[in-house]
Amino acid sequence: MADPKKQEKDFTKEVDALIAETTTLAASKKLQEALDKIYVLEKQTRNASDLKSTTRLVKEASELCYKARNFKLLNSNISSLSKKHGQLKAAIQAIVEQAYEWLEDIRKTQGTETWLELIETLRTVTEGKIFLETPRARVTLLLAHHHESIAAASTSPASRKETLQLASDLLSDLQVETYSSMDRREKTEFLLEQMRLLIALARLKDSDIGKEGKDSIGGGESEWVKVRVGGRKVNEEFLKDKANEDLKLKYYDMMIQYALYGSTYLDAAKYYHKVWETPSIKEDVNGRGREALEHIVYYVVLAPHDNEQSDMLHRLFADPALPKLELHYALVKCFTTPELMRWPGIEAIYGPHLRKTQVFTSEKLWEDLHTRVIEHNIRIVAQYYTRITLARLTSLLDLTQQQTEEILCRLVVSATVWARIDRPTGIVNFRNSRSAEDVMNDWSSDMQRLLGLVEKTWMGVNAAQAAQSRAIKAA
Repeated sequence: MADPKKQEKDFTKEVDALIAETTTLAASKKLQEALDKIYVLEKQTRNASDLKSTTRLVKEASELCYKARNFKLLNSNISSLSKKHGQLKAAIQAIVEQAYEWLEDIRKTQGTETWLELIETLRTVTEGKIFLETPRARVTLLLAHHHESIAAASTSPASRKETLQLASDLLSDLQVETYSSMDRREKTEFLLEQMRLLIALARLKDSDIGKEGKDSIGGGESEWVKVRVGGRKVNEEFLKDKANEDLKLKYYDMMIQYALYGSTYLDAAKYYHKVWETPSIKEDVNGRGREALEHIVYYVVLAPHDNEQSDMLHRLFADPALPKLELHYALVKCFTTPELMRWPGIEAIYGPHLRKTQVFTSEKLWEDLHTRVIEHNIRIVAQYYTRITLARLTSLLDLTQQQTEEILCRLVVSATVWARIDRPTGIVNFRNSRSAEDVMNDWSSDMQRLLGLVEKTWMGVNAAQAAQSRAIKAA
């Protein structure tokens, strides 16, 4: 395609006359003769850089082929016109967009095979052309959905995985985040479709190896990584617009799936919190709003303790919406109160309800809740005890000695608590031994505070005595 140049001549009258003539020829079943006449004039308009006339002619050629239901000729026409020497970009764009509008009708009336031929023609024409990146993305999306439907109908696991892989690869090859000609909403929709297909493929691969977990690069691990990368391309500020609530809910639903795959419960709680903040969800107090708030509670208590988790837990406890869920409010209160939680009691009070929920039907998540209760109890013990016997600690945690040591060691390694176990004496120390310098520094600080209090008290006594003496003199 040559660089655009100034129009040399206006062929409007010639084009008007030719279109009337070619329409008559096509109606007389002389399609090829009509196309030949169009091609002759199209060359003249193209060389003269008459964009309007060239666009009318190339669209008319495609229109005649479409109305004649000669789809092989239509494909050939689109391909040849787009390759003409010095063809105008706008003319190519016009015939591609024109053919895109026919795709749905062709699929319904002519069948999938003809539809696929036109799809491939359009993908070939648009390949490598920046000014056609948006039409190419739209056509590729249709093709990806076609392969996905084939995968859904397939009875062979290998064939299903192969077809779904093809559908995912087709969309993943599109770097739509860099497309300047595509509006933000459509761009976001494409990114979400990429993520959705990647998740579907990842779950299929995970099921093939009999697990949905980590540490298995042969499963869907690479797809899950791509999901996270795709999630970072989505502009979350754009999703806050009320008109984009449907996209926001789709996005956070997929991010929740990603977080749960990696057992990053705090991230899942954050994503549910974003969903809960959506006006339409928050207003549905007894429906989706209640469900979102319940899931925030579940996943924030399941998350390992750190500063961020503790902050979110306390902010959730202070939220005025939480007391409306009495059981969940009581559960959060247990984790925010510096008191021991005995697991048998927690299991008896909350177990019957929690085990019926979709979250805690999983044995892994129920065990994780048990672990968080134990970790909370160890932190509380570390606050109130400097030393405690291992037997007493074991009884407080309702565990065996081996389980107590394993969990305590894990908390020490993660720097959640400081502890040392003296095995010969069976004593756990929760306070680090202090050097003489640390002791002297603390003593010096205490003395400074004491002297400050003494000085403040002395000044107060002097002020009181002065006031009293003035009162006596006045009397």
